[in-house]
Amino acid sequence: MATETRAEDNPIDERKLNELVETSLVDLGATVHAALAVIGDELGLYAVLDDAGPLTSAELAEKTDTAERYVREWLRSQAAGGYVTYDPETDRYGLSPEQAFVLADEESPVFMPGAFQLVASATKIEPKLEEAFRTGEGVGWHEHDEDVFHGTERFFGPAYGANLMDWIAELDGVDATLKAGGRVADVGCGHGAPTIRMAEAYPDSSFVGIDYHEESIAVARERAETAGVADRVSFEVATAKEYEGTDYDLVAMFNCFHDMGDPVGVAAHVRETLAEGGAWMIVEPYAEDRVEDNLTPFGRLAYSISTVACTPTSLSQEVGYGLGAQAGEERTREVVTEGGFTRFRRAAETPTSMVFEAKP
Repeated sequence: MATETRAEDNPIDERKLNELVETSLVDLGATVHAALAVIGDELGLYAVLDDAGPLTSAELAEKTDTAERYVREWLRSQAAGGYVTYDPETDRYGLSPEQAFVLADEESPVFMPGAFQLVASATKIEPKLEEAFRTGEGVGWHEHDEDVFHGTERFFGPAYGANLMDWIAELDGVDATLKAGGRVADVGCGHGAPTIRMAEAYPDSSFVGIDYHEESIAVARERAETAGVADRVSFEVATAKEYEGTDYDLVAMFNCFHDMGDPVGVAAHVRETLAEGGAWMIVEPYAEDRVEDNLTPFGRLAYSISTVACTPTSLSQEVGYGLGAQAGEERTREVVTEGGFTRFRRAAETPTSMVFEAKP
C-alpha cells in the first residue's frame, strides 16, 4: 500500500528513470575500470601498447609477461570504455595519440593513471569513513593507504610541471625575486614535486618543503637527491601553523589549503613568516562560488574526493573547519582575509585549478 501511495503522489517519469539507470551503469563500469586502469599502468600494458602496438592480446601478454586470458578481457574492457582502439579485422589493439597522451606519457599534463591510483586507493578507508559519517570525527591524511600519497604525486606532478612557471609569472614580482635569489616555503608539500620543480627553475633560490606526514617527507628527500637539488632544498616535518622560518619571499600551498583544520590560523601564520613584499600562492581546485554551478563532471569528482579525503582530513585536526575542495574564490577570500591578509586576487586559472595570490 505504501508503494502504491508513493506512486500516486510522485508518479515516476520513465525517461528520467531510464536516464538515471543509464548513469548508474556508466558509474558502475567506471568504478571497476579504475582498478583495471591501475593494473594496466602497474603492469606496463599501456606503455607497451604505446611503444609496440597495435598488438593482439597474445602479443601484449608476451611482451609484458602476463597471462593472455586476463589481458584479452582487460583489452576488451578498455576498448569498450574508449581507452584503447580495437581493429576487428586484425583483432589488434592500440593507442591513438590522444589515448597515449592521457595513459602512457607520464610527463603529460593530463596523465591520468596517477589519478586512478589515487581514487582507487582513497576508497580503501571506507569502513573508517562510514564510522566518521556517524560520529562527525575526522580521518587523518596519514591514515590513508600508501598508494594515495603516490597517486597524488603522479596525478598533480605533471600538471605542476606544465603550469607552475606560468602561475609564478602571474604573481606580482615573484619571478624576478626568485631569479635573483629568494626564499621559498612549500607548505603541505607531500612528496615534494612542486618544490623540486621550482628549485630546478630557480637555481639561485633556496627552498624548504613542509609537511606533517613524516613518510612523505622521507620520500621528498629522496626525490631531491635524485634530482640533484638537495643542496638547495630541505624538507621538514611540521604543520602549516607551526613551521619555522621567516622572511620567505614566497609561501606556496598546492591543493592543500582546504585540507587544513584551521585555515584561518594557517593564514595568520603564513602572514607572520612572509618577507616584506612577499606573496602567498594558493593553488586550489577550480570551483564556482555557488553549489549549483559546480554540479558538473569535474565538480562531482572534486566533491567526491573532498568527501573521502579532504574534508575528513580537515575534521581530524584542531578546529576542524572543513573548508572542502570546492569552496570557491569568495569563501577562500573570506578565510584568507580573516587570517590578516588585506590583498587577495585570482592570479591565474586552468580548467581544473585556481591560483590565488595573497599579500599582507
